[in-house]
Amino acid sequence: MVWRCAGLRWEGGAPGLRWEGGRVSRLGYGRPLGFRAVGSRRCPGARGNPCPLAATVPARATGGTCPECGRLDRLRSVAADTAVDDPRPYRVYLAWFGPGMVKVGITAEARGDARLLEQGAVAFCWLGRGPLMAARRTEELLRHALKVPDRIPYARKRAVRHELPPPPVRAREIEDLHCRAVGLAGWAETLEPSELRVFDHGEAFRLDGLPPLSGTVVELADGGAVTGRLLAAAGPDLHLLDGEGRVLALDTRLMNGWGLVSAAPGEAVSVPVLGCAAQRQDGLF
Repeated sequence: MVWRCAGLRWEGGAPGLRWEGGRVSRLGYGRPLGFRAVGSRRCPGARGNPCPLAATVPARATGGTCPECGRLDRLRSVAADTAVDDPRPYRVYLAWFGPGMVKVGITAEARGDARLLEQGAVAFCWLGRGPLMAARRTEELLRHALKVPDRIPYARKRAVRHELPPPPVRAREIEDLHCRAVGLAGWAETLEPSELRVFDHGEAFRLDGLPPLSGTVVELADGGAVTGRLLAAAGPDLHLLDGEGRVLALDTRLMNGWGLVSAAPGEAVSVPVLGCAAQRQDGLF
């Protein structure tokens, strides 16, 4: 039976694969994971609506939607600054992804730490809560004053996960930035500062002690298989130990829109994989 993938979902602090129609298959660390792509990659649509064109999507596109559905998705997006009248309370946060790799951002309070899990934040703290525009103004203040970005590419986050320092070291960098942040003048008056408390996702992601990265899946293809034992997950990425002993990273955003079937027992990885050593030579495994 063919299931069409809708990406990775973090629910209750655990990862799961979403399927067209709403079903979620929870993933277990240490368990085998194997699938084979069939047919072509189709746009899954936007905001619960199927793509009216049933458009094909390039295999290497992490967005996973056609341009028309992508525009529809951004119509009411906080990240794209198109949802400025949202009445819900928001939180400003600092997220840590690796040494010297911290960003500032905002998320709806009702979502809890879901946004941080989706981004692959290894550790984080809350800075304040309040209305959307107050949170947005404070985010901009902190971004410039603390010299931290509001976006970090997934490739950079992925590259440092296999050699992370222990939790106390991760917390120290956030604590230092939190102290600097709360001492700044110019916070929005309607934003209530949060007390310092550092949260760590190392256990939820299973990143501590992760073996060195061997390579990254570049794309899926009709008939191509991905197989291995799930070692860790962070943000949209799954880290697998394949049958050849390689530790591979799979960005599940590349799975969006593909029809998938179970791989045969013992089937090898047969999709393009870019190796860490080969990246300097522009080669493939």
